[in-house]
Amino acid sequence: MKVCIYGAGAIGGYIGAQLARAGVDVSFVARGPHLAAMQANGVKLLIDGEERMQKVRCTSDPRQLGEQDYVFITLKAHSVPGVVDLMQPLLGPNTAIVTGVNGIPYWYFYRHGGELAGTTLQSVDPGGRQWSGFGPERAIGCVLYPAAEIAAPGVIRHVYGKKFPLGEPDGSRSERVLRLSEAMIAADLEAPVREDIRNEIWLKLWGNLCFNPISALTHATLDIITSDPGTRALSRQMMLEAKSIAERFGVHFRVDVERRIDGAGAVGAHKTSMLQDLEAGRAMEIDPLLTVVQEMGRLVGQPTPMIDAVLSLIKQRERMAQAA
Repeated sequence: MKVCIYGAGAIGGYIGAQLARAGVDVSFVARGPHLAAMQANGVKLLIDGEERMQKVRCTSDPRQLGEQDYVFITLKAHSVPGVVDLMQPLLGPNTAIVTGVNGIPYWYFYRHGGELAGTTLQSVDPGGRQWSGFGPERAIGCVLYPAAEIAAPGVIRHVYGKKFPLGEPDGSRSERVLRLSEAMIAADLEAPVREDIRNEIWLKLWGNLCFNPISALTHATLDIITSDPGTRALSRQMMLEAKSIAERFGVHFRVDVERRIDGAGAVGAHKTSMLQDLEAGRAMEIDPLLTVVQEMGRLVGQPTPMIDAVLSLIKQRERMAQAA
């Protein structure tokens, strides 16, 4: 099995290092000092109180790697449309693309059923570049629940979790998704195959769409956002708007709003990825987490007043950060 991790940062590096340790033929596409360190010394994974060194083939040029069985996309979601052409050398006739990105993926309406089947979402796939360049038939959904961080170039610290639910867009238990699940389980990664991966996608997005922008606007950590009456109430309203939209598409939430908020609060004094990106001067994942929910609401005529307001604020915050 040949697996390429495209965007081997913290989470991608964690997945790839674990797979390589289990004997999978893994390669990384990365960049900058992190790439240079991994090329020189391998990737060091700090996990469970151990230091694990793993040699992995690393490059910034996908043309050096050839066709793969699976390509994990673990980039920031807004970066993916810009690398569609660069990824083509990795794609053979049977290559599966595992979308390990936050938010709604490009293939969401592939084999969805109903009148919106085959719809592309401009907020996450402008011009349908991923839909046409990758093909929705290649896609396997993957939801990223763990947290990891790059402690230093070439060094990845696992923070918590190892659950990566997988699923085909049509809900089938295909040979390719079962094979991937087995390989990940052998690598000490929890990778259950779900019949409706869209439920899992929305469950994670449900929190990200409110906690991320609120944290970037206020610089508050999850424990504060979820315990402060005002920001907790705002989070609840945004989540209820999103729930109304998702349920129009047949999504089932296995927990209620209060439990989802409490679960985020239990993480403690954690800075969301959006706040971390803002502080580091990086572009924030706004469209895949908020704009796409607004777009999907408009597709079914569902108003999103609280999401619209927070979306306007976080977009202005990003513009001000870029102008600074």
